[in-house]
Amino acid sequence: MYLWQFEVPDLADDRFSSDAEYESYLQSFSSPENLFESLLYFPSNEKNIADNTVVDRYSWIVSDYLTLEQELQGTSKSNGVEFGLSLVSSGSNQVIGYVRYIIPGSDAATKDIKRGEIFYGVNGTRLTLTNYLSLLRSSALDYTLNFANLTYDNNSNPVITPNGKSLALTKTTLAENPVFIKKVINNGTHKIGYLMYNGFYDNYDLELNDAFGYFKTEGITDLVLDLRYNGGGSVLTATRLASMITGQFTGQIFSELAYNNKKSFLNRKYNFTSTIDKAGINSLNLNRIYVLTTRSTASASELIINGLDPYINVIQIGDNTDGKNVASVTLYDSPTFSRTNANPSHRYAMQLIVARSVNAAGFGDYLEGLVPEYPIFERISTMGILGEPNEPLLATAIGKITGTAKNIPQKTTADFPFISDSKTLRGLKTMYFSTDQQ
Repeated sequence: MYLWQFEVPDLADDRFSSDAEYESYLQSFSSPENLFESLLYFPSNEKNIADNTVVDRYSWIVSDYLTLEQELQGTSKSNGVEFGLSLVSSGSNQVIGYVRYIIPGSDAATKDIKRGEIFYGVNGTRLTLTNYLSLLRSSALDYTLNFANLTYDNNSNPVITPNGKSLALTKTTLAENPVFIKKVINNGTHKIGYLMYNGFYDNYDLELNDAFGYFKTEGITDLVLDLRYNGGGSVLTATRLASMITGQFTGQIFSELAYNNKKSFLNRKYNFTSTIDKAGINSLNLNRIYVLTTRSTASASELIINGLDPYINVIQIGDNTDGKNVASVTLYDSPTFSRTNANPSHRYAMQLIVARSVNAAGFGDYLEGLVPEYPIFERISTMGILGEPNEPLLATAIGKITGTAKNIPQKTTADFPFISDSKTLRGLKTMYFSTDQQ
């Protein structure tokens, strides 16, 4: 199934001449995780990052497929703080986190923490490139975040100063509704629909359709789709969302997935649709959409931009996206590698890259990310309130819609070099889809 099987010598069909040789090979690895990592095609390890040879950034293995399935539907152990991670400066080893938003109903929603706050440590230990993964990926249900203030010196260099605030947070099993904000903003003759959508989870597709029903009833003239923190999810959901935005292209190709040569019979076209499980889709029949992006915009979010591009005017505002033009599938320990009859006693599973994605025009070459027409970085010092018309990214979109922002000056670099985000740390970093035809 692996997209790059032919590029990895140890995955060749004739690699082993006997079962004994195969068994000896397997025994040379200390864990399933080490074996898995060794078989990936230029994965994101320290050596390949240093050599700039990374290809497969997205395949991973888990020891419990039940946890993986929950995460892929937006349910995970979380304290509710969704954050970004950055270096204090280029070349620095010091890592800081900044709060992007708080999930409603979470432990963090009951605490004194808000968007834009900066934390520099966990349990009193400063975050660095060496330890941030272990500190923030810890299986412990409780940890304490240590906060700091951001100031600038006389040379405009950022200064991070601990402010004495510490906050104890507890992880619970949390289901995040990805339809985070929906509202209508009236500006002159424009009725602007704004949707902040944070994950392509197909069990929330009816809620997504209801949001478009609201926009349709309100008679919006323009739509701003905020995908800045959306790391992806279901291809089917992406197809449905594209169909809600449009409606005039039902039956035409939205996206295609192409497997390796051995599995080419699985190649699949996803067409614009008019239904969700026999329910009618609320389509807006738009010919133009504004999409807000950051480096955390990935996978199915990028698929929306690329898939719509041959059909309507997609105006991207923000930062370059992540650059994930491939799709994955969950492979289980079962006779067909599908969920059917998966071994209940051996819950390892692989989330494996198996296909490339292209739009109806055959384009899918955006490994470096999709580049916005209007670059604007989300800056910690001016993050603003999500959904408010003066929030910088949304304000830019409104200005472009109304014609009141011809030229908005922006700095050409982000204030802090981006590293990662909370969803990526939890493994929610990949477009996925399911098939029983493996």
